[in-house]
Amino acid sequence: METAPKKVINGWAFYDWANSAYNLVVTSTIFPAYYDAITTLKDKTGNVVGHKVHFLGIEIESASLYNYAIAFAYLVIALISPILSSMADYRGNKKSFMKFFCYLGGLACCILFWFNENTLPLGITCCILAAIGYCGSLVFYNSYLPEIAAEKDQDDVSAKGFAYGYIGSVILQLVCFVFVLLKPFNMTDGFAAQLSFMLVGLWWMGFAQITFKRLPNGVPLVEGEKNVNLLTKGFEELKKVWNQAMHLPLLKKYLFAFFFYSMGVQTVMLAATLFGSQVLQMETSKLIICILLIQIVAIGGAYIMAQLSDRFGNFKVLMFVVAIWIGICICAYFVTTDLQFYILAGLVGLVMGGIQSLSRSTYAKVMPETRDTASFFSFYDVTEKVAIVIGMFSFGFIQQLTGNMRNSIIALMIFFMVGFAFLYFTLQQQKKLAK
Repeated sequence: METAPKKVINGWAFYDWANSAYNLVVTSTIFPAYYDAITTLKDKTGNVVGHKVHFLGIEIESASLYNYAIAFAYLVIALISPILSSMADYRGNKKSFMKFFCYLGGLACCILFWFNENTLPLGITCCILAAIGYCGSLVFYNSYLPEIAAEKDQDDVSAKGFAYGYIGSVILQLVCFVFVLLKPFNMTDGFAAQLSFMLVGLWWMGFAQITFKRLPNGVPLVEGEKNVNLLTKGFEELKKVWNQAMHLPLLKKYLFAFFFYSMGVQTVMLAATLFGSQVLQMETSKLIICILLIQIVAIGGAYIMAQLSDRFGNFKVLMFVVAIWIGICICAYFVTTDLQFYILAGLVGLVMGGIQSLSRSTYAKVMPETRDTASFFSFYDVTEKVAIVIGMFSFGFIQQLTGNMRNSIIALMIFFMVGFAFLYFTLQQQKKLAK
């Protein structure tokens, strides 16, 4: 196949521009900082005395509650996306599913405008729904990659999507940064954060219209067949993908590697802000600058890794990147100052964009040629989502058990090490097949 026209490629990449604002503002910066601020207990002198909250009659660490909420959201999408994506392939309506989850996530962000210290259940519920909307739409967004880009162009197209995402999210983050720090029009801290959440929802749904207009509609896999039980069909498609993957040694080993290192990557991205605010006691302004640094560096990181993969091969570059992640975890365990956190943030940015972009394009290369692209990318996304569930739950549980978030980093380091080992096995399998 040939790569689609530039207009289509740019339209596809614009969805990263649209939804990455959620990933930056809501999951990475302003929401965690705002959530920590309204759930932190202080004495009369302003000193922090604890981070426990009451939720549904249970007393729990606020960071652990947040981690559990995100883990639950990813568990839900892991359970439903295989069925939805196979249904989308069968009916040829993946764009409709993509729209549904986009609007679910966007509206949930808008409703966060009413989240405050008195509406904790509302905030946690919308946090879950926004995460489901974000992840759910990505299942169908990612599945378009092998349909619009030839194999030789998939690394570059995938990197372009991530680059668009980082640029778009930084632009909106800067706008929200003005609200939170400068507080124009006599805004309060709470209102500035709440307004930022609503802007994210409007930005997400608004720019997504470019994508929905330019992406092609799907083609049904089976035409003319009547009385098909789509729920059963969904499970059949998932089983078929599983069976194919297990009989393809290269794909199977890569999926195991991806599963383990994703436990670490996504958890670091989702928990970094709470680590900075609760463990290092960093100010909100410094945390936002730090996350912005990650996003800016990640733009170059995605392209650098794409160029390195052309020269050295995907698996060697992925091993190199995962090795850096292991080093980041070791350093994060001992970090004590803001400057050290900034340096680590720069390293995270360099490898974050690269590992996400390269992981997606590598999967597109090693999967078999098929029209069941949504089902195959659902399998990829389910692998990632289950990894996030385990990663976030482990992070929250270890903190709840030991009372120290630093101990949770040890688990992430182990996940990366196992992922590195499987990448080595995958590289050896690739060499074996090349002979």
